[in-house]
Amino acid sequence: MDEKRIKQAEDNFKNYLREGKIQKVGEFSSLIYETYLRNARESLNAANLLFQSKTSSLWVVVNSYYSMFYMACAYLYKLGYKTKHEIVHQVVNESLIVQGRHKIKNYLLKAYEIEKEEALSISDNYLRDYGFEKIKRATFQYETTESIKNSKAETSLNRAKEFLTLIEEILGEE
Repeated sequence: MDEKRIKQAEDNFKNYLREGKIQKVGEFSSLIYETYLRNARESLNAANLLFQSKTSSLWVVVNSYYSMFYMACAYLYKLGYKTKHEIVHQVVNESLIVQGRHKIKNYLLKAYEIEKEEALSISDNYLRDYGFEKIKRATFQYETTESIKNSKAETSLNRAKEFLTLIEEILGEE
């Protein structure tokens, strides 16, 4: 992830905090946290079922993205942040870059004993994939014709599975 993109996310995150689009959580609620986790897993399960049954590539992509989105919300909530409903997908994306980039890198360093630069690169790839899926979901959901390719749906599903696994592992350590 280039420095310009990181700086943009940092500036946006500060603005979102100032504008109240994301806020520090006063008191942690297990109900909210568990709901995010349940929604993430349910969305991934739905995407998997749709993919296996070849029912709808569109809804594989949409559910795969939403599994990542809910897991990102759970992660941010565990860190003490909760979004409001205004431009929530963009707020979560930017907040995940700012709040997650180094935490994911540090987890990878510790868990897999890899070099710092490799861990940062992998961390950036996860965050970039999240951003790609956010864009793909919007494009497929609102602008793509019925000729959505099965391979794109499979990529979305695989990215969601990897993202959920990684974030669940990180959350399990905290």
